[in-house]
Amino acid sequence: MTAKKVEIVVSPKPAHFVGDGFRVHNFIPGVHGLDMKRMDPFIMLDYNSKFHFNGSERPRGVGVHPHRGFETVTIAYQGKVEHHDSAGGGGIIGEGDVQWMTAAKGVLHKEYHETEWSKKGGIFQMVQLWVNLPAKNKMSCPKYQAIENSAMERVNLGENGLVEIIAGEYSGHKGPAETFTPLNMMNAKLKAGGKAEFSFPANFNTAALVIEGSITVNGEQKAAADHLVLFKNEGETFSIEAHEDSIVLIISGEPINEPIYPHGPFVMNSREEIMQAFEDYNTGKFGYLED
Repeated sequence: MTAKKVEIVVSPKPAHFVGDGFRVHNFIPGVHGLDMKRMDPFIMLDYNSKFHFNGSERPRGVGVHPHRGFETVTIAYQGKVEHHDSAGGGGIIGEGDVQWMTAAKGVLHKEYHETEWSKKGGIFQMVQLWVNLPAKNKMSCPKYQAIENSAMERVNLGENGLVEIIAGEYSGHKGPAETFTPLNMMNAKLKAGGKAEFSFPANFNTAALVIEGSITVNGEQKAAADHLVLFKNEGETFSIEAHEDSIVLIISGEPINEPIYPHGPFVMNSREEIMQAFEDYNTGKFGYLED
């Protein structure tokens, strides 16, 4: 196997609010070189870096809105989020948990700071990814996976730390998330001086987001907290070493290699399918959800 080299290290763009509850830096597709085609099947990555929210009796968040054609994956690092959708999915995730919503043919959903957490406030830190669906699955039935941290597979790296697997495989261990296409999603939780090696097919689009701490990749390239490392589509293996206690989100997925036609909350394969999505939404085919 050959080394998977770094293409670029991306610093976070200025943050903006999504609703009033999520202060995010957009990496995909808002950064040059990280467009939807280049990062397929990862078509959006918003990172809510550490931000303190004051206590509020009214939970902050995003009201009812539609999605079709992809999946939303929310990873909680600090804080709590509550989710509800028109297909009956919903729940609360806290530190270390993940909610994986398959919008597919269409859902309405809303997401807010969890009620009791909102009253107290505190540090909030999350990642939301949009994962594309292949054409054959875009109109499948919606579903919701609530993945508690305790359900994740862990690979103990001894004095180096551990790798927590959300989806895909690491060192022969598989994560609990069900996916439509081959992809990997995991947190490397490394101690100061700790090292971990990863191996993914050369054609998989692969990136690492430094959630906490700072790292060196392949013994050469440094990346600080809140920075994203994009790897070239050549070679298979890479290593990361932590300068201090660090958390690194690793994502790697096989490109679907189909036309990507996004418009607002819908991601389909053609303009005609987008127009149909708006018609179906406007005629109530996404169901009902109270705001």
